[in-house]
Amino acid sequence: MLRSYLGQIGHASAILAFLSSVISAYVYVLASREGSDSYWKKLAPKIFIVHGVFVIGVVATLFSIILNKYFEYHYAWDNTSLSLPVGYAISTFWQDQEGSFLLWMFWNVLVGFVLISWFRSKGKRYAGYENPMMAVFAAVQAFLTSMIVGAVLFADFKLGSTPFLLLKESMPNAPMWATNPDFIPKDGNGLNPLLQNYWMVIHPPTTFLGFSMTTVPFAFAVAALWKRDYEGWIKVAQPWTLAAAILLGTGIMMGAVWAYETLNFESYWNWDPVENSVYVPWLVMIGALHTMMISNKSSSALKTTFVLTIVQFILVLYSTFLTRSGVLGSASVHSFTDLGLSGQLLVYLFFFILVSAVLLAVRWKELPRDEKEVSTYSSDFWIFIGVTVLVLAAFQLTVTTSIPVYNKIGELFGLKLNMAMPTDPVAHFTVFQMWLFVGVVILTGIAQYFFWKNRGKLTWSKLVNPLVISLLLTAVVISLTGVNKWQYIVLLAAGMFCITANVSVLFQFKKGTIAGGAVSHMGVALMLVGIMYSSAYQRVISLNFDGNQLFRNEKDNQESTLLYVKRPTRIQDFNLTYGGEFLKIRGIPGYVEKRFVQQVINSDYKGTLRADLMDGDKLLAKKGDTVEYNAENTYYQVNFKRGEKEDFNLYPRYQINRQMGNVVSPDIKHYWNKDIYSHVNYVTTGDEKQWTPTEEYSVALKDTFFLNDHIAILDEVNQLNELDGMPLGEGDVAAEATLRILERDGERILKPVFAIKNREIWSIPVVSNELGIRAQLLRIDPSTGLFTFGINRGEKEYIILKAIEKPFINLLWTGTILVFTGLAISSFRRFKIIS
Repeated sequence: MLRSYLGQIGHASAILAFLSSVISAYVYVLASREGSDSYWKKLAPKIFIVHGVFVIGVVATLFSIILNKYFEYHYAWDNTSLSLPVGYAISTFWQDQEGSFLLWMFWNVLVGFVLISWFRSKGKRYAGYENPMMAVFAAVQAFLTSMIVGAVLFADFKLGSTPFLLLKESMPNAPMWATNPDFIPKDGNGLNPLLQNYWMVIHPPTTFLGFSMTTVPFAFAVAALWKRDYEGWIKVAQPWTLAAAILLGTGIMMGAVWAYETLNFESYWNWDPVENSVYVPWLVMIGALHTMMISNKSSSALKTTFVLTIVQFILVLYSTFLTRSGVLGSASVHSFTDLGLSGQLLVYLFFFILVSAVLLAVRWKELPRDEKEVSTYSSDFWIFIGVTVLVLAAFQLTVTTSIPVYNKIGELFGLKLNMAMPTDPVAHFTVFQMWLFVGVVILTGIAQYFFWKNRGKLTWSKLVNPLVISLLLTAVVISLTGVNKWQYIVLLAAGMFCITANVSVLFQFKKGTIAGGAVSHMGVALMLVGIMYSSAYQRVISLNFDGNQLFRNEKDNQESTLLYVKRPTRIQDFNLTYGGEFLKIRGIPGYVEKRFVQQVINSDYKGTLRADLMDGDKLLAKKGDTVEYNAENTYYQVNFKRGEKEDFNLYPRYQINRQMGNVVSPDIKHYWNKDIYSHVNYVTTGDEKQWTPTEEYSVALKDTFFLNDHIAILDEVNQLNELDGMPLGEGDVAAEATLRILERDGERILKPVFAIKNREIWSIPVVSNELGIRAQLLRIDPSTGLFTFGINRGEKEYIILKAIEKPFINLLWTGTILVFTGLAISSFRRFKIIS
């Protein structure tokens, strides 16, 4: 039965949400006028709350469709499936464009509610900001809400794209509607397997909450220009900007951790255009935070604060255009396909560029001017230089990331620019960003030290102590860790100087208080040093010493090793053993060998156990039980052994991914001072294996025969009482042969079965992947006592593995925690000041 009423409710709620946001913005504008009637001031927040109720209604409706798996709706059919656990089913909400816009809208509503409540709690203290600021906030929400309206206006013009289309509406020409107009698929496509990860449940919501929070400082800045309050707004906007920096930065780093644990480019950051487009606004926002600190003393900093606060939000809109317009196309693995919203996204972007630019230009001459220039012997100057370097870093990223946009602009004017993205984006961006951030950490050390130690006045002699200490520490670290390239020595020294200068700042504070800025700056330095060690000084464990030509690419060929199943291989100081194919079964800890699970026919997530699953003496599941697992994922057990202390298994994953092509994902062993990071570069699958034509061998009990370089002995043949767990009936017979295969490092046992059941002859083969042999018991001749075996030979099962040791990567994660801890301390302190 079609539940079309849900889509009608959702679509109607989306239209009402859009209309109410437009009305809310308009009423807030009326309430912002000088001498405005109190009626408009009371009405405006009520309309925004009504708008929020409609948005929540849209969210609830879409969640109802997804969680109940109503596959008559295209959104549910395209993104979820019966096999998907509830946690991952929730994350399908934001897998497609409409859901991600809706998530952003939802957070905007909650942030708006918090702002309304906060202004009410402050009484008249900040009342002058509320209406103009919320007018901007509601206008942003109106444009955002328009993205999911899905209404056709003015002939062919479509406003937004609705997530509430029935499958029949989205695919009107599909043939099944002719025979069954009420057809509902039994199952959906499911969630992209790469996204079935706990980080992807929390990373997108955190990032979109960060996007929502960037609207707050932008709205304060526009409201200040609007109302000609050029200096007072910074004090109230600063804690909100800090909160936005925490949330957006946390979301970005969650994405980095997901990439590190899930993707196979061996790192946490690949300079993908989508990664860059989210990171750039955060950099600019951090620059704005620093200019806010000195804007009360410098008109140049005040003007820069206005510009950066506006630009950080414009860059969020620009990143939205890049990722959702389809302009990135093949340049990014993360970008969405174009839903025909490119024009609408451009209108959204240019509207706020035009409004803020015009308003800033009109008010520019009214902004306060300095009577004297900022002295180069002041901390304010060095903070300003640090901000300049941050902006340069953001600019360099934006210029290169926008190459596809330049090509599109050229096409509009009939030009074929054919500009290409860097062939090696990691090298291209790193060479610029590394030196820019070396400058940043040095400048933060200088500025922070003098800001607190010398009351903002620079005395170069005071820098001698932290400089000497940092150089001594650098020398010790170099001798212990073997840093040997001048570039990295400079980077390490810069990081040590930043840490030393900021540690000294912490001792200036009274008991119970701490400088959030000092903590954050130490975190940045640790991040930079951690990135250097884990990237520049990583060690490839899996070097190809056998000279096998595994890949055409020489680097991949040198850094990958071939491992045959069950055969230990010595590589450098490790013994590596490939243990076979494994699965993860839902609700059962650890991994289960693939051979113990028989996939249920016509199901991609159910299997039947071929053996009991035990955890010590505890029975986890019985033979014959039906279990659930992700059939597209196979895990390859690799044992790493070094000496007596290190002996562990890793399970890198190979994923048959219908949406992105087959994908490999790493597995990681974490230590306090390093990670062992491994992934498979190539695997053999059963579908690919080629067997030789069958060769027959007729032998008697205890006979020996030769299979190429192996000796085979028929030890015994025993009668069976059951076959694959099924008892044998009257007239049925079954026998199991025991073949012992001798090889240089031991022996293998193969047990092929011959049976006559229901007057049908069954010859059940057994496969030894480590030997590359398939054996069948074809015939039994009682008169001669001979047993005839059919033998096929194939390639031994193997994987090609890449394993890397990443030293001191925990410095990166520790630094990340310190950055956001420091920002949280500063945010709490600033909110306390304005309370």
